[in-house]
Amino acid sequence: MDEQAHLSEREQLAMARRGATAVTTRLSASWRRSESYGVSLDAVNPVFAGQVDDGSLFYECGQEVLRGLHATLANEPISLMLTDNAGLVLSRMCNESALLQALDRVYLAPGFAFSEREAGTNGLGLALADRTPSLVRADEHYCTGLWGYTCAAVPVTDPTSGSLVGSVNLTTWSRQSDDLLLALAQMAAGHTSALMLARSRGAQARSSPRGEVFRVAPVERDASPPALSAAWRTALDGAAAALADDRVIAVVGEPGAGKTALLAAAHRRVRPNGRVLNARPPDPRDAESWLALWTPELGKDRTSVVVGRVDGLPSWVAAELAGIFERVAAAGSGHHRRPFALTAETPEAIPAPLRELVDEVVAVPALRYRPDDVLPLARWFARRARGREVRFTPAATRALAAYHWPGNAAQLQQVAREAVTRGDVVDARHLAAEVFSGATRRLTRIETIERDEIVRCLLEPGATVNRAAADLGMSRATIYRKITQYGIRMPGRG
Repeated sequence: MDEQAHLSEREQLAMARRGATAVTTRLSASWRRSESYGVSLDAVNPVFAGQVDDGSLFYECGQEVLRGLHATLANEPISLMLTDNAGLVLSRMCNESALLQALDRVYLAPGFAFSEREAGTNGLGLALADRTPSLVRADEHYCTGLWGYTCAAVPVTDPTSGSLVGSVNLTTWSRQSDDLLLALAQMAAGHTSALMLARSRGAQARSSPRGEVFRVAPVERDASPPALSAAWRTALDGAAAALADDRVIAVVGEPGAGKTALLAAAHRRVRPNGRVLNARPPDPRDAESWLALWTPELGKDRTSVVVGRVDGLPSWVAAELAGIFERVAAAGSGHHRRPFALTAETPEAIPAPLRELVDEVVAVPALRYRPDDVLPLARWFARRARGREVRFTPAATRALAAYHWPGNAAQLQQVAREAVTRGDVVDARHLAAEVFSGATRRLTRIETIERDEIVRCLLEPGATVNRAAADLGMSRATIYRKITQYGIRMPGRG
């Protein structure tokens, strides 16, 4: 009895039904999360959200892929579904009326939310929580009302941003063979992502996360950014004060805003002789080896760890990491008891087990709210890339200052690195064409080429709109229309 006392109600139910059959770590962790959410063991009662978003690129591409797969499985008792990243069922395709009626009875239908929080452990909920392909069979479901089904689900990420956009879910009767179910779901998810990339207006695919762990060391004289704006200094002061008081800090902000750079600068101020390891989220399949790679560093007195982008961690990894952090903090001594910090896009996006450990949240403003930082950062990035001082002409300076930097400091760094490959003096014509464009939508590949050529011609010495139109074989009216279409703004021309 003592051995079973710590088991959840669901785990005891599994032991009674399955005997000695092993339960995976992921499944057990999902059951425990479901129990903490207060999900009923007996009946599934998901939230009805009503209207679904059927206008996204993910929905468009996913539906097209599922229609093709559905045509090949027309005589099979399989329901094909799309969900959004919160588990809301967006669409469902199935030809077997008995399966459709059964799914309706458990509310696995468009408009209902089927995340772990609403429905307990299920295929799509587990796939979204752990961000990895998942197969949940029969009595592996948390709720007994779902024991009649087997579900295979695969998360789908945006191929350009890497953000989680939804899942592909295949559900059948639990008595059916599930050997190919997960493979089919993986194929459909892969085709959906590929189709999204093909229709994403010429953007490049984002590389898969590898979970790199690297050191940020204060070995260079100019390792820290220059003195920046009051907004940056306020955030830096707050982070340094929290670190000095041994508080667990989470730095939040838009991608590329400089969250890790801010933490590195704060650590240099507070612990100038220490070192910082930055651990980025791994591919979910590599999570165990990722944890084993760097967590031993937490026990070293002079080492601090920044776990970046924790909002991208699988749920079970976040829970495991929180347990590791708690054990390290409890075993620590002296002033260095909490040798870790986190970054995320928003406070709400931090996984709950890690959020409970956070003592203070510091926000890094986006670069568009720190216009005084653009030029100092550009010069700093350029000097580090070139290895010596780089001068920006007045035209280049005006162009950099006028741009809105949707990609924040990371985008500015890339623009500066590319510009300095052309010499020690950066003029407007050396800057990427995107800096002169105020387009509010993603351009197609052809549109991007056209915009870049117009910008190139307008940046030629002595260029005029008439001359640029002649060089490009356009009429004067056409080039003016294109300038407006692409939001092209040339330095010094209003």
